[in-house]
Amino acid sequence: MDRLYEILEKHFGKIVGMILGLIFAILVVTLGFWKTVFILACIIIGFFIGKVIDNNVDLRDFLDRFLTRR
Repeated sequence: MDRLYEILEKHFGKIVGMILGLIFAILVVTLGFWKTVFILACIIIGFFIGKVIDNNVDLRDFLDRFLTRR
């Protein structure tokens, strides 16, 4: 049980991000190949947002750097 808490503490942002991405995708999508691809894309995006949160990076700074590349 301690191992589970350790994993949850270490990867909390990634887990939450993936769950939120999955929930959003399920709400938007019903069935089909392209819709399944959409679900996977949402999960991956949620994972990377969670990874940024786990690394204690300010999300606004990260998005500013990502969106203002020249």
